[in-house]
Amino acid sequence: MAADTHVGGHRPVFHGWRIVAALAITQTVGYGTLYYAFAVLLQPMATTLHTSTTTVTGALTASILAGAVMAVPVGRWLDRHGGRALMTAGSAAATGLLVAWSQVSTVIQLYAVLIGIGLTSAMVQYEAAFAVVVSWFDPGRRAKALLAITIVAGFASAIFLPLTGALVQRYGWQHALLVLAALHGLITVPLHGLVLRRPPYTPVAAKHRHPAARQAVVAAALRDGRFWALAVAFVAHGAAMTTMTVHLVGFLTSVGHPVTFAATVAGLLGVLSVTGRLVLTGAQRRIRTTTVVAAVYTVQATAALALLAVSGSRAGAIAGVIAFGLGFGISSLASPALLADRYGTVAYATIAGILTVPITLSRAGAPLGAAALHTAGGYVPVLTAVSAACLIAAAGIVVKASTPSPVPHASAARATVTATGTDNAYITKP
Repeated sequence: MAADTHVGGHRPVFHGWRIVAALAITQTVGYGTLYYAFAVLLQPMATTLHTSTTTVTGALTASILAGAVMAVPVGRWLDRHGGRALMTAGSAAATGLLVAWSQVSTVIQLYAVLIGIGLTSAMVQYEAAFAVVVSWFDPGRRAKALLAITIVAGFASAIFLPLTGALVQRYGWQHALLVLAALHGLITVPLHGLVLRRPPYTPVAAKHRHPAARQAVVAAALRDGRFWALAVAFVAHGAAMTTMTVHLVGFLTSVGHPVTFAATVAGLLGVLSVTGRLVLTGAQRRIRTTTVVAAVYTVQATAALALLAVSGSRAGAIAGVIAFGLGFGISSLASPALLADRYGTVAYATIAGILTVPITLSRAGAPLGAAALHTAGGYVPVLTAVSAACLIAAAGIVVKASTPSPVPHASAARATVTATGTDNAYITKP
């Protein structure tokens, strides 16, 4: 049990789990309305705007790139001020943009609105939510807290894809967006505004939170070869996951499977991402995180190549997708765990934001690169590239994994946790 510390004569109250509950809900609604709904709205928007689905899809790419632009400034804000004001303002702005989206009548307006949604998404989605959670939980409970959010939010597609489809069928895509905007605003704005808060810090932690201390931690991370190894790993893995998401249905239909079967099997990826996260969290208790993650990435590399040989049968296709899908969602848990463990929580959001930029760029560009490979040689080079990227990711996860942290007080934090069961950044009431 964690020890209690009295600061100013008051015992700090632990709000961490209610914050986790709130963020699990807001992440589900946020991803459902700001990201997954786009797939259902794609064709109706193209028809209304008298343009191609390719042109409309470009607006989503622009939105993702806009999120990359915001990653670092959002991280810096979170380290300095916490998530309450930022995520509340971002939720309110995103709600307004959903309303604006329903009113677009030209392609230019669509791109402008989707870029705005990309900017606000960076303020309210996983990276921001994880930064809030990392600041509240000691390493012993952090994995469970992150897992809780990602498990619930993992069902965003299962909830909002059919919901959006039903709304579009009944009301049309523009009125459907108004309903989604109402849901988003009524749920996310009050939860972010009323529930989120910064954890109580000890005087020692307050010293580490000085801007100069944060800058020193960021500088140490950027000089650390381990950080760049992790960057290579997560960039390569992000590219592989996005490529498989976009091209899996096309690959399965190319080997003779019906579209309905291919789409159903591809849908397993979302379900399996939850399974993979459960496996990672359970295995972390007995095996080093780096070992588990590298092993899963290697299985994915093998599965991608195996699909070329066994996907002709339904059983082979399902088995290959299951093997690949087990690693589909683990990076979202592995990244915050590895960064916080190595560099502490003082500048976590800034460091994570820096890492988010190349990852986002790879996710935006990978499908285009895969399309070029497909044009040149079919799906064999595409899946071979996916396999190679997973192997690169596995290697990056283990490179320099045993080297000491370049941040002295991050090492001290781990020592404190080991000795007392608490995090040196804050001591909470259990």
